Amino acid sequence: MDTRPILFLDSGIGCLPYGHFFHSQNKNERLVCVGDRANFPYGKKSREEVIKILDSLTDNVFSLYDPKILALVCNTATVSGLDFLREKYPGVPIVGTVPAIKPAVTASKTRRIGVIGTERTVADPCIKELAERYGSDCEIIGIGAPDLVDFAQKSYWASTPAERLSIVTRYVEKFRAASADSIVLSCTHFLLLRDEFLAASGGDIAVYDSVEGVSRRVESILDDDGGKLRAPASGADSGKKIIPHFVVSGREELEPYWEPLAALYGFSLEKAK
Repeated sequence: MDTRPILFLDSGIGCLPYGHFFHSQNKNERLVCVGDRANFPYGKKSREEVIKILDSLTDNVFSLYDPKILALVCNTATVSGLDFLREKYPGVPIVGTVPAIKPAVTASKTRRIGVIGTERTVADPCIKELAERYGSDCEIIGIGAPDLVDFAQKSYWASTPAERLSIVTRYVEKFRAASADSIVLSCTHFLLLRDEFLAASGGDIAVYDSVEGVSRRVESILDDDGGKLRAPASGADSGKKIIPHFVVSGREELEPYWEPLAALYGFSLEKAK
């Protein structure tokens, strides 16, 4: 049994819905989510810049938390730095976030798949490689949406349902005009807007995300080798509730949206020292 925490890392608030889902299924596990506010957004940075950020950030958080597993719940961080981090930390299982291309391709009838994410993720060769692997006849319609990433990060908490639906609908209509019958949410920030994507799709465009896939992969690592990385069940048995922890980087005072977002997903909030 291993009581060390599992670390979920993202450029901002995207780790919250992923961490929330994982924790809902694994309540005995200690979970620390890190939102890298100091370097947000990742999507406009080069691969080399993202790797440099991840190199420094993981130095800090590994020294603080000694995680037993690291999950990069950020598509941009994954396509840029997953291999680098696995080489840097060979003794720590590291899970990446892979866009849900496979189920979208498998179910598509028009053979046109919409992919929405950061500019770096959408432009990365891995998107087309995944499509080729699971359906070589499919065409990828990729849209980089930095304004939507920024909206989810900074404006979601104060926006109205109508405002959220409006900004999402503009993108959904672009995919509809291109005859896409599915949309893959390839930025973890967009999980905050999943209901809006579903509403705007009107049922004729399927919406896919990777939140369950990431959770299942972390669980499979916990269960390897007889479950030696699993935390003991004593916390739940004793009635003690384990609260997941959300740590935000950056020296400036936290903007007002961090607290309500952390509370929305059941996390305690702390500014990194």
